[in-house]
Amino acid sequence: MKKILIIEDDSFLQDLEVEKLEKNGFELITASTGKEALEKINEPDISLFVLDLTLPDTDGFEILKKIKGTETIKKIPVIVFSNMSEEKYKKEAMELGAIEFMIKSNFTLDELVDKIKTILK
Repeated sequence: MKKILIIEDDSFLQDLEVEKLEKNGFELITASTGKEALEKINEPDISLFVLDLTLPDTDGFEILKKIKGTETIKKIPVIVFSNMSEEKYKKEAMELGAIEFMIKSNFTLDELVDKIKTILK
């Protein structure tokens, strides 16, 4: 079973993501703050990160930099799932190593699941 870390501060959306992904056979870990995310990114057997860029105590770019700067986890794919829709944010996330940038308002959770399945094939 593939393990995914969802880094999302909106508890309602986080719960929906967890429910949808568990129904699709994934194991989930969650983090609601940057601090919590940094404590969990090194957990064993994570296959993919879903990262919101707007967190209460840090910005998601710092988490992305930490993931991509850590030898043991830098190859794990990161999907940025955020409401920050300006092109400059997408450009920065992709330059930092995100594999995909999805704007929350433009995608359904089913589409997020499909994207995760495609990446983890």
